[in-house]
Amino acid sequence: MLRKFLIGLLVILLLAGAGLAVWEPLTAEAPAAPSFKPTDVKIARDKFGVPHIFGKTDADVAYGVAYAHAEDDFATLQEVLAMTRGRAGAMLGQDGAKIDFAAALLDVRKTTARDWPNLPKDVQSLFTAYAAGLNRYADKHPGEVRLSGLFPVTGEDVVAGFVLRSPFFFGLDSVLGSLVEDKVMGREGGPELDATGKIVPRKDTPLGSDPAANGSNGMAVAPSRATDGATRLVSNSHQPWTGGVAWYELVVHSEEGWDFAGANFPGSPYPFLGHNKYLGWTNTVNRPDLIDIYQLKLDDSGEKYRFDGQWRPLETKRIWLKVKFGPFVLPIPRTIYRSVHGPVIKNAKGAFAIRYAGIDQSAMVTQYYRLNKAKNFAEWRAAMAGQGVPATNFIYADAAGNIGLFYNAMFPDRPAGYNWRGILPGDTSADLWTKTLPFDRVPALVNPGSGYVMNANNTPWVAAGPGDELDAAAFSPLLGIEDDITNRSTRLIELFEASGQIDEARLKAIKYDTAYARSGYAKAWIDRLLALDTKADPELAKAQGLLRAWDWNLDGKGQGDALALIVLRPANKQHYQRTIDGPDPRATLKEAADHLQEHFGTLDPKLGTVLRLRHGEGGNRIDLPLDGGNDTVRASTLWDVEPDGRFKVRHGDSFIMFITWGRDGKVRSESIQPFGSATTRPDSPHYNDQAPLFVRHQLKPVLFDPAALWATKPRVYRP
Repeated sequence: MLRKFLIGLLVILLLAGAGLAVWEPLTAEAPAAPSFKPTDVKIARDKFGVPHIFGKTDADVAYGVAYAHAEDDFATLQEVLAMTRGRAGAMLGQDGAKIDFAAALLDVRKTTARDWPNLPKDVQSLFTAYAAGLNRYADKHPGEVRLSGLFPVTGEDVVAGFVLRSPFFFGLDSVLGSLVEDKVMGREGGPELDATGKIVPRKDTPLGSDPAANGSNGMAVAPSRATDGATRLVSNSHQPWTGGVAWYELVVHSEEGWDFAGANFPGSPYPFLGHNKYLGWTNTVNRPDLIDIYQLKLDDSGEKYRFDGQWRPLETKRIWLKVKFGPFVLPIPRTIYRSVHGPVIKNAKGAFAIRYAGIDQSAMVTQYYRLNKAKNFAEWRAAMAGQGVPATNFIYADAAGNIGLFYNAMFPDRPAGYNWRGILPGDTSADLWTKTLPFDRVPALVNPGSGYVMNANNTPWVAAGPGDELDAAAFSPLLGIEDDITNRSTRLIELFEASGQIDEARLKAIKYDTAYARSGYAKAWIDRLLALDTKADPELAKAQGLLRAWDWNLDGKGQGDALALIVLRPANKQHYQRTIDGPDPRATLKEAADHLQEHFGTLDPKLGTVLRLRHGEGGNRIDLPLDGGNDTVRASTLWDVEPDGRFKVRHGDSFIMFITWGRDGKVRSESIQPFGSATTRPDSPHYNDQAPLFVRHQLKPVLFDPAALWATKPRVYRP
């Protein structure tokens, strides 16, 4: 009897397990495949595997972009697509489920369903064709599909990815995460506050890595500062080297006049930065205050909130997160809320509504396309005035010799009289903004007398050198513009101011600078380390001696570079995150010294011995020395500590591009990536082929002119 019972129980469990393993794809909504047939598409791969996509129409090109990218990194593309369908949890487990929760909370699919029919027809065609290219690859390679029922995808799915990810670039993910974890932020990106308003201390370690210390550099030089009368633009973004926001290089050519060389992220039909024949731009992250938090007053039931003297029902929706646990996908219930302000999160401290720049809109998909096809400064500025991209600096240059820095942001039109950096009262419409300011209110510095502009995630009030800067007093404090200065910005201003007329070699030397300025947070922090009483600890005294003799340059050539790299990291984190409580100097110095002694047997190993570019396994593995640090212009920003004690860099200088328009107006460019074009294809010759150039500060030519490409006899095929 017991045996029969156990057998029956086992059968039930097996059936239940089988059901849990298959229910999610069966219940997922499968849209109809987009109806698009390409007219004429060719993909030409240059010697580094970079795809050059040719098409009769722009839509043909978008189809080819999708197919080429899928050939090189179909795994990551699928992760991005799963996010747009609320199925990231089914693919990636609990981390993916957090993204699905955010997508549901922000009501991403409602926004795209509303906006998709109203997008310009050419934009719809572009995204529909891109989706068709992804579907074509999935049809031809079913064994690579990671999630049943994910394909076909639609153009609307692809647009949803833009709506979901766009606000995360100015910190919405951090705010959501803090509120979900019962924390209240004193200001966006600022310290966590306890119930009394006091700062909650943060623990830190010099060895770990923190994604909040990200950055990018951009710079442009006008003909007036060039030895040869050329206009130059340097794109130096700092992004993760793999994953959903890793750069993918491409060149596109359409018979409808779309010619562009640059890079995109997985899930985009066009480059986000780079150049066409006439102009180009790059981006750096800016950090204006674009997120407002309102505390709601709920009634005793928790189902209504007070607003302008009346009780309103809190919008409530039950969702089921689909979360992968081993072979099973389990349904996890969650409730999401919304008020007139926007998404609402309930936690132990109350109910908080969030309102942010670009809320519930998808205009960024049109803006990027129009920027790609702009033929002059006026057309480019008209595209920028469309204000779809909620935040990011644009550093611009063109064949006519114009340069500029645009502190792009969709600034909320906020009324005065409120603490917009704090928690706002949610029971009144008086502090509820409904509009954003027009583009002509955005700080912009165009053609300064210094002949250069730069940004390194610093305040826009420092961009072109003394005497040529914007006047901060001319802009309202309600815009919430940061006043941060990074080491990178300090160094760039110093280098440009000291350089006189600039040629190509000098500009490259500026970009690859590895020094710290002997000022600011770095100087203050090193002074604290050197002031420690180390009489009772000979090892720390020796470490102090190395820092005292250090030449302030992480070029890997001098003494103390590895030690300085490690101890400066937590100081940079404190500065960049704007926290008041800083790292402990003695603990920081001791941990760094102990790590170097344990793994290298010395306090002074060569920097390149410690800091490494590592990628792949077995015969495809590459392991090369790197230079630079957390906040140097040549950036090695984030790393993982490997079992052998070395630091495997995973974020920093990523896609680099040097662009030049000569006196004749013709453009040429060079670029490089840390690994190669096929970062998730170990069998590809382009898995790691750019890495040796990358570590040596070398570039490869961008064959933007088709004639130059054809002369190299590229591999050409039709998808």
